[in-house]
Amino acid sequence: MTPDQILGQIYQSALIAGNRSLIQDSRLVEHINRVCQCTSNRSGVRFLMACLLGKLDRPEVDPRKPYTKIGGSDSFSGRRYDEDYLTPFINQHQLPVNSTTAFLTPTFRNHDQPLTTDRELVGRPVELYRSVLILLEDVAESRISAEDLLAEIVRVLLEIRDEQLHRINSLLSSLERSQGSLPLSTEAIIKLITQHLACKNSSRLPVLIVAAAYQAAKHHLGEKILSLQAHNAADLQTGSLGDIEITLQDDSAVITAYEMKMRAVTKTDIDSAISKILKEGQTVQNYIFITTEPIDQQTMDYAATWYEKTDGVEIAVLDCLNFLRHFLHLFHRIRQNYLDAYQELVLNEPNSAVSQALKEAFLALRQAAESDD
Repeated sequence: MTPDQILGQIYQSALIAGNRSLIQDSRLVEHINRVCQCTSNRSGVRFLMACLLGKLDRPEVDPRKPYTKIGGSDSFSGRRYDEDYLTPFINQHQLPVNSTTAFLTPTFRNHDQPLTTDRELVGRPVELYRSVLILLEDVAESRISAEDLLAEIVRVLLEIRDEQLHRINSLLSSLERSQGSLPLSTEAIIKLITQHLACKNSSRLPVLIVAAAYQAAKHHLGEKILSLQAHNAADLQTGSLGDIEITLQDDSAVITAYEMKMRAVTKTDIDSAISKILKEGQTVQNYIFITTEPIDQQTMDYAATWYEKTDGVEIAVLDCLNFLRHFLHLFHRIRQNYLDAYQELVLNEPNSAVSQALKEAFLALRQAAESDD
């Protein structure tokens, strides 16, 4: 069987099992649940799935050796299985794991020794990585089959997925019932977004705040937003100018780029942006920093000096919420469209970028705002 066929068979086994565990050993169940249910780190479960798929495709390999640099006939490229086969499988079934390969996360990058249980992987939570190593050893020592373990992991992930979808759908239904005939005011929307930004792990939200503005007003602006890059993808890796790139409706040349900072913007940030613009020879006319922190006047003055030096590229530093406030007043009649666009972007982000808790928080905050209004 091909790896795709193996995953198809695993998926069917998980579906048939439903809410009944395929593993009877309570020790194994504890480790599996720790890996699958760790909300703060979703790389461990994806890494484990890739190792198990490699073992199922090539029974002669050691699942603890998913790096070709380890050497020997029993090592393999876990990253290949991760990127080539797990990515479409995960996307197809909306499994709650990292949206990108686990092999580029710091803990799982570039090992040249087998991942045995006497090793200590550096990362948090420590218990997660310990459970990953134990489960890999259990497969290597034939205490559990790779097929049974992978099927149980997929079964648990499907349970988590369905539970998350049920909570989101329940909140959406409650929100729909609470909405009145009068849309939220601009200031009420600002308050709502401010509360959402104040939640934990909200670093992705400034990107969505700006993206939603262009999404809601694209027919008025004659401009469109290019596809958003993954939350953890560096600009150098993706070749993009910033977190958001804007083009004209009938063109592909970037005319405006946005860079989001959950900290104060510095002169070094501006120098880095200028370097990217000059190096790539882009047609960008505006490079805008959006920050959630106070803006230093000297930084703003420094940004302004680059207009003539770059022959017409404007560099600006804007406050995130003031940007949104101005947009909502300027496009007052479509403020409800903006809120809907922001909600859609938040809910469609992978949980690795916008957590389930952050998605639920927004829906609860919006429901409260709609009810009060």
